[in-house]
Amino acid sequence: MNLDNLRDKIDHLDEEIVRLLNERINVVLSIGEEKKKAGAEVYVPSREREVFDKINRLNTGPLPTESAHAIYREIMSAALALEAQMKIAYLGPEATFTHQAARNKFGVSVDYISASTISDVFDMVVNRTAEYGVVPIENSTEGAVTHTFDRFATTPLKICAEIYLPISLTLLSKHPKEKVVKIFSKQEAFGQCRFWLNGNMPNIELVPVESTAKAVQLALETKGSAAIASAMASDMYDIEVLAENIQDIHGNTTRFLVIAPTYGSATGNDKTSIVFGVKHKVGALYDALSVFKADNINMSKIESRPSKNKAWEYYFFVDIDGHAADPKIARALDELQEHCTLMTILGSYPRAEA
Repeated sequence: MNLDNLRDKIDHLDEEIVRLLNERINVVLSIGEEKKKAGAEVYVPSREREVFDKINRLNTGPLPTESAHAIYREIMSAALALEAQMKIAYLGPEATFTHQAARNKFGVSVDYISASTISDVFDMVVNRTAEYGVVPIENSTEGAVTHTFDRFATTPLKICAEIYLPISLTLLSKHPKEKVVKIFSKQEAFGQCRFWLNGNMPNIELVPVESTAKAVQLALETKGSAAIASAMASDMYDIEVLAENIQDIHGNTTRFLVIAPTYGSATGNDKTSIVFGVKHKVGALYDALSVFKADNINMSKIESRPSKNKAWEYYFFVDIDGHAADPKIARALDELQEHCTLMTILGSYPRAEA
């Protein structure tokens, strides 16, 4: 076939794709009406997992799996926006890694609300200013985001999904590298780029600020300055990239959680997060955790935080493999309660790829 014939074929395929996309959207809108009647949540993580698993099976190439996922992410984003005018709260301002994680999860079609603090994200979801929120929970090199853990101890919200975002840090400035005398960023970002900064920009003043996006704004306003932030910030704030991938440890990843009033049904590949407290006596924590070993349940994370009710009293946040509705998990959690002063299921949700 010659070039004109091939282009004609593309035009006919595009017509069919657009027709089918709108047909799919009409079905989604009908589903949305049924959800409203039943009072069900618009976003269903277990169904999302089913769609992506189906795409994996159907896609025989040459379209890469990652590209197929990206296309369907935006198809589903458009559907969510039409179905409910969905709003997603995130730890802002724009172009933070939390913003990037939220867009990776929900696509570009839904509405996003920037929040100044992690507490504000929780409050927006509690007050229904936003249907869902996205908050950081831990970084693979810097550890836990303790404020997120603390808010889970004082809120009825649940975890309905998780997101893993590889962190790639970029040096941004409107000035040439040799003219930079000051760099703005989050303290954690400086820690993640320590060796690069010492080797490439020694004796430069490092100024910690509350977010990488704020760092970019200050770099645009301050003579002789730069910022360490995401590549997404370069596009959003129209600022030049001086150096890419300046983090010392490649493979550095941050885990984010999607918070909502409820969590969803099992997918067969899930995590459950819980928080509990134990009596202040010898062996109390050992006895509590032994229920997981007895039922051969893998515990993938444990984090302790002060209860803030009494000195030297702690809450323990634990992630285990499986869904709270699984019989084995349900039995273990019932047994756990016998050893606890309190125990709350924070959520069960599909396991994301790290």
